[in-house]
Amino acid sequence: MMIENHYKTVLETALLCAPEPLSLNELGRLYGDEVSTENIITWLNELQHDWASAGMELVHLATGWRFQSRLSMREYLDRLTVDKPPKYSRAVLETLAIIAYRQPVTRGEIEEIRGVTVSTQIIRQLEDRNWIEIIGHKDTIGRPALFATSKQFLDDMGLASLQALPTLEEGMVVVDLAQQVINFENTLLEPLNDLSVATASLATAAESSLSGVTSQLTDSSVGDLDLVQDNASPPFIEKNSANEPK
Repeated sequence: MMIENHYKTVLETALLCAPEPLSLNELGRLYGDEVSTENIITWLNELQHDWASAGMELVHLATGWRFQSRLSMREYLDRLTVDKPPKYSRAVLETLAIIAYRQPVTRGEIEEIRGVTVSTQIIRQLEDRNWIEIIGHKDTIGRPALFATSKQFLDDMGLASLQALPTLEEGMVVVDLAQQVINFENTLLEPLNDLSVATASLATAAESSLSGVTSQLTDSSVGDLDLVQDNASPPFIEKNSANEPK
């Protein structure tokens, strides 16, 4: 029992000191061949329980496990940030929301939904943040690039997978999705992943830019309409699949 407690303390210390999420494989390297993956998972679950009433929480993200501050601590941690973070334009947030909920999607398809041209600068901003990536090319004239969200996007939003995105029919009011990440970007105590705030903002941006879209959402030109509730579920894809659609 004593050795198990020691191993759990080693695990806790590694997670608290790590600058990035740690995968099970990386955590396993702490012990060599001394413990199994099942042991590590058990200790991770115990740590989540141990920290249940603390200002920090242990969460499972797309690329691994990490500690982060809770939403209730945000107003206090915000006071440590002297410089006001830059804000993304509505066009950038709408584009990100469309990619997140419609991926894989081409630039032309994004333009059909938004009803306006998507500038190269918008795409570059999202790529510079490492929130989107090209996963292939559509088998059509010109073979346009297919955009999807990255694992970095999931980590920044505090999500373990795309399935954890809020569904649009839940009617969550979107704040600034990207801005929530920027707000805490330089705060050591909060590697930002306010699931309740950041992902809610994504749903709102999507609802605002996809509003009124009916069953035509998947394949028609709809412009700036509103997404209907019964067609709100996004067609999720696995991020490790870079195969081009047929």
